[in-house]
Amino acid sequence: MTTTTTAREKVLYTAKTRTTGGRDGASRSSDGRLDVKLSSPGAPGVGTNPEQLFAAGWSACFEGAMALAARKRKIALPADTAIDAEVDLNLADGAYSLRARLNVSVPGIERELAQAVVDDAHQICPYSKAIRGNIDVTISLV
Repeated sequence: MTTTTTAREKVLYTAKTRTTGGRDGASRSSDGRLDVKLSSPGAPGVGTNPEQLFAAGWSACFEGAMALAARKRKIALPADTAIDAEVDLNLADGAYSLRARLNVSVPGIERELAQAVVDDAHQICPYSKAIRGNIDVTISLV
Protein backbone atom coordinates (compact mmCIF):
# COMPACT_ATOMS: atom_id res chain seq x y z
CA MET A 1 0.00 0.00 0.00
CA THR A 2 1.37 3.40 -0.95
CA THR A 3 0.77 6.48 1.15
CA THR A 4 0.32 9.72 -0.71
CA THR A 5 0.10 13.28 0.51
CA THR A 6 -1.43 16.27 -1.18
CA ALA A 7 0.51 19.42 -1.99
CA ARG A 8 -1.17 21.16 0.98
CA GLU A 9 -0.55 18.34 3.42
CA LYS A 10 2.46 18.44 5.73
CA VAL A 11 3.46 15.34 7.70
CA LEU A 12 3.89 16.46 11.32
CA TYR A 13 4.96 13.14 12.80
CA THR A 14 5.28 9.49 11.84
CA ALA A 15 4.96 6.84 14.55
CA LYS A 16 6.98 3.73 13.81
CA THR A 17 6.55 0.49 15.70
CA ARG A 18 7.54 -3.12 15.26
CA THR A 19 5.26 -5.81 16.65
CA THR A 20 6.13 -9.48 16.89
CA GLY A 21 4.01 -12.31 18.21
CA GLY A 22 0.63 -10.69 17.55
CA ARG A 23 -1.72 -10.33 20.51
CA ASP A 24 0.59 -12.35 22.74
CA GLY A 25 3.82 -10.72 21.65
CA ALA A 26 5.46 -7.35 22.08
CA SER A 27 5.52 -3.96 20.41
CA ARG A 28 8.33 -1.42 20.43
CA SER A 29 8.60 2.02 18.88
CA SER A 30 11.60 2.97 16.75
CA ASP A 31 12.64 5.60 19.32
CA GLY A 32 12.32 3.16 22.25
CA ARG A 33 9.74 5.27 24.11
CA LEU A 34 7.12 2.56 23.73
CA ASP A 35 8.13 -0.96 24.69
CA VAL A 36 5.16 -3.08 25.73
CA LYS A 37 4.29 -6.70 26.19
CA LEU A 38 0.99 -7.74 24.67
CA SER A 39 -1.62 -10.16 26.02
CA SER A 40 -4.95 -11.21 24.58
CA PRO A 41 -7.92 -9.56 26.30
CA GLY A 42 -9.11 -11.64 29.23
CA ALA A 43 -6.15 -14.01 29.02
CA PRO A 44 -3.58 -14.34 31.77
CA GLY A 45 -0.52 -12.25 31.17
CA VAL A 46 1.07 -8.98 32.11
CA GLY A 47 0.74 -7.18 28.81
CA THR A 48 -1.70 -4.67 27.41
CA ASN A 49 -3.80 -5.25 24.31
CA PRO A 50 -4.60 -3.35 21.12
CA GLU A 51 -8.01 -2.27 22.43
CA GLN A 52 -6.44 -0.65 25.50
CA LEU A 53 -3.81 1.04 23.35
CA PHE A 54 -6.50 2.36 20.99
CA ALA A 55 -8.59 3.63 23.93
CA ALA A 56 -5.57 5.44 25.39
CA GLY A 57 -4.50 6.91 22.05
CA TRP A 58 -7.94 8.07 20.98
CA SER A 59 -8.82 9.62 24.35
CA ALA A 60 -5.48 11.47 24.53
CA CYS A 61 -5.88 12.77 20.98
CA PHE A 62 -9.51 13.70 21.64
CA GLU A 63 -8.60 15.75 24.70
CA GLY A 64 -5.98 17.57 22.62
CA ALA A 65 -8.67 18.29 20.02
CA MET A 66 -10.93 19.56 22.81
CA ALA A 67 -8.21 21.97 23.93
CA LEU A 68 -7.90 23.28 20.37
CA ALA A 69 -11.69 23.64 20.08
CA ALA A 70 -11.82 25.43 23.44
CA ARG A 71 -9.07 27.88 22.38
CA LYS A 72 -11.02 28.69 19.21
CA ARG A 73 -13.95 29.57 21.49
CA LYS A 74 -11.59 31.64 23.69
CA ILE A 75 -11.95 29.45 26.76
CA ALA A 76 -9.57 27.09 28.55
CA LEU A 77 -10.32 23.53 29.53
CA PRO A 78 -10.17 22.93 33.28
CA ALA A 79 -7.12 21.00 34.51
CA ASP A 80 -9.39 18.17 35.72
CA THR A 81 -10.91 17.51 32.28
CA ALA A 82 -10.97 13.73 31.86
CA ILE A 83 -12.02 11.16 29.28
CA ASP A 84 -12.93 7.59 30.13
CA ALA A 85 -12.60 5.55 26.95
CA GLU A 86 -14.13 2.12 26.43
CA VAL A 87 -13.36 -0.02 23.38
CA ASP A 88 -15.25 -3.28 22.92
CA LEU A 89 -13.90 -6.16 20.86
CA ASN A 90 -16.97 -7.96 19.49
CA LEU A 91 -17.54 -11.24 17.69
CA ALA A 92 -20.68 -11.87 15.64
CA ASP A 93 -21.20 -14.49 12.97
CA GLY A 94 -17.49 -15.31 12.94
CA ALA A 95 -16.43 -11.69 12.30
CA TYR A 96 -14.66 -9.37 14.73
CA SER A 97 -15.56 -5.72 15.14
CA LEU A 98 -15.01 -2.81 17.49
CA ARG A 99 -17.39 -0.49 19.30
CA ALA A 100 -16.20 2.53 21.27
CA ARG A 101 -17.41 5.06 23.81
CA LEU A 102 -15.88 8.23 25.17
CA ASN A 103 -17.30 9.55 28.44
CA VAL A 104 -16.07 13.12 28.69
CA SER A 105 -15.96 15.14 31.92
CA VAL A 106 -15.45 18.91 31.72
CA PRO A 107 -16.18 20.17 35.25
CA GLY A 108 -16.84 23.85 35.73
CA ILE A 109 -17.86 24.58 32.14
CA GLU A 110 -21.52 25.24 31.34
CA ARG A 111 -23.01 22.06 29.84
CA GLU A 112 -24.07 23.60 26.51
CA LEU A 113 -20.62 25.11 25.95
CA ALA A 114 -18.89 21.87 27.01
CA GLN A 115 -21.07 19.92 24.55
CA ALA A 116 -20.13 22.34 21.76
CA VAL A 117 -16.43 21.81 22.54
CA VAL A 118 -16.91 18.01 22.52
CA ASP A 119 -18.80 18.20 19.21
CA ASP A 120 -16.07 20.38 17.68
CA ALA A 121 -13.37 18.03 18.97
CA HIS A 122 -15.07 15.04 17.33
CA GLN A 123 -14.77 16.86 13.99
CA ILE A 124 -11.11 17.85 14.61
CA CYS A 125 -9.63 14.69 16.16
CA PRO A 126 -7.75 12.51 13.64
CA TYR A 127 -8.79 9.32 15.48
CA SER A 128 -12.46 10.36 15.30
CA LYS A 129 -12.05 11.04 11.60
CA ALA A 130 -10.39 7.67 11.03
CA ILE A 131 -13.17 5.65 12.65
CA ARG A 132 -16.15 7.77 11.54
CA GLY A 133 -18.58 5.50 9.72
CA ASN A 134 -16.43 2.44 10.39
CA ILE A 135 -17.38 1.51 13.95
CA ASP A 136 -20.22 2.29 16.34
CA VAL A 137 -19.15 5.32 18.43
CA THR A 138 -20.87 7.03 21.34
CA ILE A 139 -19.48 10.22 22.86
CA SER A 140 -21.18 11.34 26.06
CA LEU A 141 -20.70 14.41 28.19
CA VAL A 142 -20.84 13.16 31.78
